[in-house]
Amino acid sequence: MLKPTGPVPLRTGWGPERLHGGLVLRACLLLTAFSVCAHVYLERARGGGASPAPLAAGVARSGRPTLASHPGEGRPGAGTPRPGRALRRRVSYVRDGAPKMKDPSLSRVMEEGGEGRPQRRPHKKALRWRIELEPWASEQQSLEDEAGRFLRYITTPQVSCGSLANGKADEGEGSLGAWAVCLDQSYSLWHKVHSKHCRIYSLGLGMEERALEGFLAQAGCEVHCFDPSLKQPHRQQQPRLWLHRLSVDWRDPPPAARAQRHQHASTKKLAAVLNDFGHREVDVLKADMESAEWKILENLVLEGVLDQVGQLLLEVHLHWAGFEVAGHDPAVVRYWFSLLQELHRASFRLFRCHSDPAKPHVFLHKNVLNASSTYTLGFVNTQWKP
Repeated sequence: MLKPTGPVPLRTGWGPERLHGGLVLRACLLLTAFSVCAHVYLERARGGGASPAPLAAGVARSGRPTLASHPGEGRPGAGTPRPGRALRRRVSYVRDGAPKMKDPSLSRVMEEGGEGRPQRRPHKKALRWRIELEPWASEQQSLEDEAGRFLRYITTPQVSCGSLANGKADEGEGSLGAWAVCLDQSYSLWHKVHSKHCRIYSLGLGMEERALEGFLAQAGCEVHCFDPSLKQPHRQQQPRLWLHRLSVDWRDPPPAARAQRHQHASTKKLAAVLNDFGHREVDVLKADMESAEWKILENLVLEGVLDQVGQLLLEVHLHWAGFEVAGHDPAVVRYWFSLLQELHRASFRLFRCHSDPAKPHVFLHKNVLNASSTYTLGFVNTQWKP
Protein backbone atom coordinates (compact mmCIF):
# COMPACT_ATOMS: atom_id res chain seq x y z
CA MET A 1 0.00 0.00 0.00
CA LEU A 2 1.31 3.40 -0.95
CA LYS A 3 1.69 5.96 1.88
CA PRO A 4 0.84 9.62 1.33
CA THR A 5 3.85 11.77 0.68
CA GLY A 6 2.29 15.27 1.23
CA PRO A 7 1.28 17.00 4.48
CA VAL A 8 -1.62 15.48 6.33
CA PRO A 9 -4.48 17.95 7.06
CA LEU A 10 -5.52 18.30 10.75
CA ARG A 11 -9.04 17.42 11.83
CA THR A 12 -10.14 20.14 14.16
CA GLY A 13 -13.78 19.20 14.41
CA TRP A 14 -14.79 22.86 14.15
CA GLY A 15 -17.82 23.11 11.97
CA PRO A 16 -19.55 26.33 11.01
CA GLU A 17 -21.81 26.14 14.05
CA ARG A 18 -18.96 25.72 16.56
CA LEU A 19 -16.93 28.45 14.91
CA HIS A 20 -19.84 30.89 15.27
CA GLY A 21 -20.31 29.96 18.97
CA GLY A 22 -16.63 30.59 19.74
CA LEU A 23 -16.78 34.04 18.22
CA VAL A 24 -19.83 34.90 20.35
CA LEU A 25 -18.08 33.70 23.51
CA ARG A 26 -15.01 35.83 22.78
CA ALA A 27 -17.20 38.86 22.13
CA CYS A 28 -19.00 38.36 25.47
CA LEU A 29 -15.70 38.15 27.34
CA LEU A 30 -14.46 41.35 25.70
CA LEU A 31 -17.68 43.20 26.56
CA THR A 32 -17.49 42.01 30.18
CA ALA A 33 -13.90 43.18 30.52
CA PHE A 34 -14.78 46.54 28.99
CA SER A 35 -17.73 46.97 31.41
CA VAL A 36 -15.55 46.21 34.45
CA CYS A 37 -12.91 48.69 33.34
CA ALA A 38 -15.52 51.37 32.72
CA HIS A 39 -17.07 50.79 36.17
CA VAL A 40 -13.68 51.06 37.91
CA TYR A 41 -12.89 54.22 35.98
CA LEU A 42 -16.20 55.88 36.92
CA GLU A 43 -15.82 54.92 40.59
CA ARG A 44 -12.38 56.44 40.72
CA ALA A 45 -13.65 59.57 38.98
CA ARG A 46 -16.32 59.93 41.71
CA GLY A 47 -13.79 59.38 44.49
CA GLY A 48 -15.13 55.96 45.40
CA GLY A 49 -11.86 54.23 44.71
CA ALA A 50 -10.08 55.90 47.62
CA SER A 51 -10.61 54.49 51.08
CA PRO A 52 -11.80 57.11 53.59
CA ALA A 53 -9.28 58.28 56.14
CA PRO A 54 -10.04 58.39 59.87
CA LEU A 55 -11.84 61.51 61.01
CA ALA A 56 -9.08 62.46 63.41
CA ALA A 57 -6.57 62.58 60.59
CA GLY A 58 -8.51 65.21 58.69
CA VAL A 59 -9.94 67.43 61.43
CA ALA A 60 -8.30 70.58 62.66
CA ARG A 61 -8.63 71.80 66.23
CA SER A 62 -10.02 75.09 65.00
CA GLY A 63 -13.21 73.44 63.77
CA ARG A 64 -12.60 74.35 60.08
CA PRO A 65 -12.81 71.79 57.29
CA THR A 66 -9.49 70.16 56.46
CA LEU A 67 -8.37 67.59 53.95
CA ALA A 68 -7.95 64.03 55.07
CA SER A 69 -4.31 63.00 55.40
CA HIS A 70 -3.60 60.91 52.32
CA PRO A 71 -0.12 60.56 50.84
CA GLY A 72 0.48 63.39 48.38
CA GLU A 73 -2.60 65.41 49.39
CA GLY A 74 -2.32 69.00 50.51
CA ARG A 75 1.14 69.40 48.90
CA PRO A 76 1.91 70.88 45.52
CA GLY A 77 3.34 68.59 42.95
CA ALA A 78 2.67 65.02 41.95
CA GLY A 79 -0.14 63.27 43.73
CA THR A 80 -2.15 66.38 44.49
CA PRO A 81 -5.77 65.67 43.51
CA ARG A 82 -7.35 67.93 40.97
CA PRO A 83 -10.15 70.22 42.18
CA GLY A 84 -13.48 68.59 41.64
CA ARG A 85 -15.93 66.18 43.07
CA ALA A 86 -13.36 63.66 44.24
CA LEU A 87 -11.64 66.34 46.31
CA ARG A 88 -14.83 67.54 47.96
CA ARG A 89 -15.68 64.06 49.16
CA ARG A 90 -12.47 63.96 51.19
CA VAL A 91 -13.30 67.11 53.19
CA SER A 92 -14.16 66.40 56.86
CA TYR A 93 -16.31 68.89 58.76
CA VAL A 94 -16.63 69.29 62.52
CA ARG A 95 -19.12 71.28 64.55
CA ASP A 96 -17.99 74.72 65.63
CA GLY A 97 -17.71 75.46 69.31
CA ALA A 98 -21.19 76.98 69.59
CA PRO A 99 -24.05 74.54 68.99
CA LYS A 100 -25.96 75.09 65.77
CA MET A 101 -29.53 76.09 66.56
CA LYS A 102 -32.54 75.73 64.35
CA ASP A 103 -34.10 78.84 65.89
CA PRO A 104 -32.11 81.96 64.90
CA SER A 105 -33.14 83.86 68.02
CA LEU A 106 -32.01 81.01 70.23
CA SER A 107 -28.68 80.88 68.41
CA ARG A 108 -28.24 84.59 69.05
CA VAL A 109 -28.99 84.14 72.75
CA MET A 110 -26.40 81.38 73.05
CA GLU A 111 -23.75 83.45 71.29
CA GLU A 112 -24.15 86.23 73.85
CA GLY A 113 -23.01 84.16 76.79
CA GLY A 114 -23.30 80.41 76.26
CA GLU A 115 -20.45 78.10 77.09
CA GLY A 116 -20.20 76.94 73.49
CA ARG A 117 -18.55 73.62 74.27
CA PRO A 118 -18.22 71.15 71.39
CA GLN A 119 -20.85 68.45 71.72
CA ARG A 120 -20.59 64.87 70.63
CA ARG A 121 -23.61 63.06 69.41
CA PRO A 122 -24.56 60.01 71.47
CA HIS A 123 -25.18 56.71 69.79
CA LYS A 124 -28.86 56.23 69.19
CA LYS A 125 -30.43 53.39 71.11
CA ALA A 126 -33.22 51.17 69.99
CA LEU A 127 -36.53 52.64 71.12
CA ARG A 128 -38.74 50.65 73.45
CA TRP A 129 -42.50 50.48 73.18
CA ARG A 130 -43.49 49.89 76.81
CA ILE A 131 -42.03 49.73 80.28
CA GLU A 132 -41.69 46.55 82.27
CA LEU A 133 -44.43 46.31 84.88
CA GLU A 134 -43.30 44.99 88.24
CA PRO A 135 -45.15 42.08 89.88
CA TRP A 136 -48.00 42.97 92.18
CA ALA A 137 -47.07 43.77 95.75
CA SER A 138 -49.37 40.99 96.98
CA GLU A 139 -51.75 38.38 95.66
CA GLN A 140 -54.69 40.49 96.80
CA GLN A 141 -53.63 43.34 94.46
CA SER A 142 -55.00 45.82 96.98
CA LEU A 143 -54.47 49.56 97.03
CA GLU A 144 -53.02 49.47 100.54
CA ASP A 145 -50.32 46.95 99.59
CA GLU A 146 -49.38 48.79 96.42
CA ALA A 147 -49.35 52.17 98.17
CA GLY A 148 -47.27 50.81 101.04
CA ARG A 149 -44.59 49.47 98.71
CA PHE A 150 -44.54 52.68 96.69
CA LEU A 151 -44.38 55.01 99.70
CA ARG A 152 -41.61 53.00 101.34
CA TYR A 153 -39.56 53.36 98.18
CA ILE A 154 -39.90 57.12 97.77
CA THR A 155 -39.38 57.94 101.46
CA THR A 156 -36.27 55.80 102.03
CA PRO A 157 -33.04 57.34 100.69
CA GLN A 158 -30.78 54.79 99.01
CA VAL A 159 -27.51 56.78 99.04
CA SER A 160 -26.23 59.46 101.36
CA CYS A 161 -25.37 62.97 100.25
CA GLY A 162 -22.95 64.88 102.43
CA SER A 163 -23.80 68.28 100.95
CA LEU A 164 -27.22 69.50 99.81
CA ALA A 165 -27.52 72.96 98.30
CA ASN A 166 -30.08 75.19 96.61
CA GLY A 167 -28.89 78.72 97.34
CA LYS A 168 -31.30 79.42 100.19
CA ALA A 169 -29.21 78.19 103.07
CA ASP A 170 -25.81 76.68 103.52
CA GLU A 171 -26.80 74.07 106.05
CA GLY A 172 -29.81 72.57 107.69
CA GLU A 173 -32.12 70.11 105.97
CA GLY A 174 -35.26 71.84 107.20
CA SER A 175 -34.37 75.21 105.68
CA LEU A 176 -33.53 73.90 102.21
CA GLY A 177 -37.07 73.69 100.94
CA ALA A 178 -38.27 71.34 98.25
CA TRP A 179 -35.54 71.62 95.64
CA ALA A 180 -31.88 70.82 96.32
CA VAL A 181 -29.00 69.25 94.41
CA CYS A 182 -26.38 66.89 95.79
CA LEU A 183 -22.93 68.49 95.82
CA ASP A 184 -21.19 65.53 97.41
CA GLN A 185 -17.67 65.02 96.07
CA SER A 186 -18.52 61.36 95.45
CA TYR A 187 -20.63 62.41 92.46
CA SER A 188 -19.83 64.29 89.30
CA LEU A 189 -21.84 67.49 89.88
CA TRP A 190 -19.48 68.86 92.51
CA HIS A 191 -16.55 68.56 90.13
CA LYS A 192 -18.55 69.96 87.21
CA VAL A 193 -19.59 73.02 89.24
CA HIS A 194 -16.05 73.74 90.38
CA SER A 195 -14.76 73.47 86.82
CA LYS A 196 -17.72 75.58 85.58
CA HIS A 197 -18.66 72.96 83.00
CA CYS A 198 -22.16 72.09 84.16
CA ARG A 199 -25.51 72.33 82.42
CA ILE A 200 -28.96 72.54 84.04
CA TYR A 201 -32.41 72.00 82.52
CA SER A 202 -35.45 73.21 84.45
CA LEU A 203 -38.92 72.21 83.24
CA GLY A 204 -42.04 73.85 84.62
CA LEU A 205 -45.15 75.91 84.09
CA GLY A 206 -45.45 79.45 85.41
CA MET A 207 -42.40 79.13 87.64
CA GLU A 208 -42.24 82.07 90.02
CA GLU A 209 -39.32 80.89 92.15
CA ARG A 210 -36.02 80.01 90.52
CA ALA A 211 -33.72 80.06 93.54
CA LEU A 212 -31.99 76.80 92.63
CA GLU A 213 -31.56 77.85 89.01
CA GLY A 214 -30.13 81.24 90.01
CA PHE A 215 -27.77 79.63 92.52
CA LEU A 216 -26.38 77.20 89.93
CA ALA A 217 -26.08 79.97 87.32
CA GLN A 218 -24.05 82.09 89.73
CA ALA A 219 -21.90 79.04 90.46
CA GLY A 220 -20.94 78.94 86.78
CA CYS A 221 -23.44 76.49 85.31
CA GLU A 222 -25.26 76.96 82.02
CA VAL A 223 -28.95 77.02 83.01
CA HIS A 224 -31.93 76.67 80.65
CA CYS A 225 -35.48 77.11 81.97
CA PHE A 226 -38.35 75.89 79.80
CA ASP A 227 -41.75 77.43 80.48
CA PRO A 228 -44.57 77.64 77.89
CA SER A 229 -46.20 80.56 79.73
CA LEU A 230 -43.40 83.00 78.90
CA LYS A 231 -44.19 85.98 76.68
CA GLN A 232 -40.88 86.06 74.83
CA PRO A 233 -39.54 83.06 72.92
CA HIS A 234 -36.04 83.36 74.44
CA ARG A 235 -34.71 85.69 77.08
CA GLN A 236 -31.44 85.88 78.95
CA GLN A 237 -32.21 86.63 82.59
CA GLN A 238 -28.66 86.30 83.94
CA PRO A 239 -25.26 85.93 82.25
CA ARG A 240 -25.65 82.14 82.39
CA LEU A 241 -29.43 81.72 82.73
CA TRP A 242 -31.81 81.58 79.76
CA LEU A 243 -35.59 81.34 79.62
CA HIS A 244 -37.26 79.56 76.71
CA ARG A 245 -40.93 79.52 75.80
CA LEU A 246 -41.11 75.80 75.23
CA SER A 247 -43.23 73.01 76.67
CA VAL A 248 -41.46 69.69 77.20
CA ASP A 249 -43.95 66.88 76.64
CA TRP A 250 -43.98 63.10 76.35
CA ARG A 251 -45.08 63.22 72.73
CA ASP A 252 -44.53 65.32 69.64
CA PRO A 253 -47.51 67.43 68.52
CA PRO A 254 -49.24 66.39 65.29
CA PRO A 255 -48.22 68.32 62.14
CA ALA A 256 -51.56 70.15 61.99
CA ALA A 257 -51.14 71.45 65.53
CA ARG A 258 -47.56 72.56 64.83
CA ALA A 259 -48.70 74.50 61.77
CA GLN A 260 -51.37 76.38 63.70
CA ARG A 261 -49.12 77.43 66.55
CA HIS A 262 -46.89 80.46 66.69
CA GLN A 263 -43.51 79.93 65.11
CA HIS A 264 -41.72 80.22 68.47
CA ALA A 265 -44.25 78.43 70.70
CA SER A 266 -43.82 74.68 70.46
CA THR A 267 -44.10 71.42 72.34
CA LYS A 268 -41.31 68.87 72.08
CA LYS A 269 -39.97 65.79 73.75
CA LEU A 270 -36.80 66.18 75.75
CA ALA A 271 -34.79 64.14 73.24
CA ALA A 272 -35.79 66.59 70.49
CA VAL A 273 -34.85 69.57 72.69
CA LEU A 274 -31.40 68.12 73.35
CA ASN A 275 -30.94 67.54 69.64
CA ASP A 276 -32.05 71.08 68.70
CA PHE A 277 -29.78 72.68 71.30
CA GLY A 278 -26.84 70.46 70.37
CA HIS A 279 -26.50 69.23 73.96
CA ARG A 280 -25.31 65.76 74.77
CA GLU A 281 -25.57 65.75 78.57
CA VAL A 282 -27.53 67.51 81.30
CA ASP A 283 -25.98 67.51 84.75
CA VAL A 284 -29.26 68.33 86.53
CA LEU A 285 -32.78 67.85 85.18
CA LYS A 286 -35.41 69.53 87.33
CA ALA A 287 -39.04 68.71 86.46
CA ASP A 288 -42.14 70.26 88.03
CA MET A 289 -44.70 69.25 85.43
CA GLU A 290 -47.98 69.40 87.37
CA SER A 291 -49.10 65.75 87.02
CA ALA A 292 -47.49 65.21 83.60
CA GLU A 293 -44.30 63.90 85.23
CA TRP A 294 -45.27 60.22 84.97
CA LYS A 295 -45.74 60.22 81.20
CA ILE A 296 -42.65 62.38 80.68
CA LEU A 297 -40.62 60.01 82.84
CA GLU A 298 -41.95 57.08 80.83
CA ASN A 299 -40.83 58.81 77.62
CA LEU A 300 -37.33 59.37 79.04
CA VAL A 301 -37.13 55.68 79.87
CA LEU A 302 -38.41 54.43 76.53
CA GLU A 303 -36.18 56.72 74.45
CA GLY A 304 -33.05 56.08 76.53
CA VAL A 305 -32.55 59.71 77.55
CA LEU A 306 -31.79 58.91 81.20
CA ASP A 307 -28.18 58.02 80.38
CA GLN A 308 -27.66 61.68 79.50
CA VAL A 309 -28.84 62.96 82.91
CA GLY A 310 -26.63 63.24 86.00
CA GLN A 311 -29.21 64.19 88.65
CA LEU A 312 -32.99 64.10 88.42
CA LEU A 313 -35.12 66.34 90.63
CA LEU A 314 -38.75 65.33 90.27
CA GLU A 315 -41.95 66.53 91.91
CA VAL A 316 -44.62 63.81 91.88
CA HIS A 317 -48.32 64.45 92.42
CA LEU A 318 -50.28 61.60 93.98
CA HIS A 319 -53.75 63.05 94.47
CA TRP A 320 -54.78 61.62 91.09
CA ALA A 321 -53.37 59.26 88.47
CA GLY A 322 -51.93 61.94 86.19
CA PHE A 323 -52.36 62.84 82.56
CA GLU A 324 -53.13 59.86 80.32
CA VAL A 325 -52.64 57.35 83.14
CA ALA A 326 -55.66 55.05 83.32
CA GLY A 327 -56.70 52.00 85.29
CA HIS A 328 -58.05 51.14 88.71
CA ASP A 329 -56.16 52.55 91.69
CA PRO A 330 -53.92 49.52 92.48
CA ALA A 331 -52.87 49.31 88.82
CA VAL A 332 -52.01 53.04 88.78
CA VAL A 333 -49.74 52.72 91.83
CA ARG A 334 -48.15 49.62 90.32
CA TYR A 335 -47.41 51.67 87.19
CA TRP A 336 -45.83 54.44 89.28
CA PHE A 337 -43.65 51.94 91.12
CA SER A 338 -42.61 50.29 87.86
CA LEU A 339 -41.37 53.64 86.54
CA LEU A 340 -39.27 54.11 89.68
CA GLN A 341 -37.82 50.64 89.15
CA GLU A 342 -36.89 51.66 85.62
CA LEU A 343 -34.97 54.54 87.20
CA HIS A 344 -33.26 52.07 89.51
CA ARG A 345 -32.20 49.89 86.59
CA ALA A 346 -30.76 53.02 84.95
CA SER A 347 -28.48 53.43 88.04
CA PHE A 348 -30.48 56.27 89.64
CA ARG A 349 -30.54 56.20 93.43
CA LEU A 350 -32.72 58.29 95.72
CA PHE A 351 -30.73 60.71 97.87
CA ARG A 352 -33.55 62.96 99.14
CA CYS A 353 -37.31 63.03 99.67
CA HIS A 354 -39.17 66.16 100.71
CA SER A 355 -42.85 66.58 101.55
CA ASP A 356 -44.59 69.81 102.46
CA PRO A 357 -46.66 69.38 105.64
CA ALA A 358 -48.99 72.11 104.40
CA LYS A 359 -50.06 69.98 101.43
CA PRO A 360 -53.26 67.95 101.81
CA HIS A 361 -52.96 64.25 102.60
CA VAL A 362 -54.71 62.88 99.55
CA PHE A 363 -53.64 59.73 97.71
CA LEU A 364 -55.73 58.97 94.62
CA HIS A 365 -58.66 60.94 96.08
CA LYS A 366 -58.41 59.04 99.38
CA ASN A 367 -56.52 59.15 102.64
CA VAL A 368 -54.20 56.17 102.29
CA LEU A 369 -51.51 55.59 104.93
CA ASN A 370 -51.55 59.32 105.72
CA ALA A 371 -49.59 59.98 102.52
CA SER A 372 -49.05 63.50 101.25
CA SER A 373 -50.37 64.55 97.87
CA THR A 374 -46.97 65.89 96.71
CA TYR A 375 -43.39 64.72 97.15
CA THR A 376 -40.16 66.15 95.72
CA LEU A 377 -37.60 63.47 94.99
CA GLY A 378 -33.90 63.76 94.24
CA PHE A 379 -32.08 61.02 92.31
CA VAL A 380 -28.40 60.79 91.39
CA ASN A 381 -27.03 58.74 88.51
CA THR A 382 -24.35 56.64 90.17
CA GLN A 383 -22.80 55.81 86.78
CA TRP A 384 -21.67 59.42 86.45
CA LYS A 385 -18.32 59.27 88.19
CA PRO A 386 -16.08 62.26 88.93
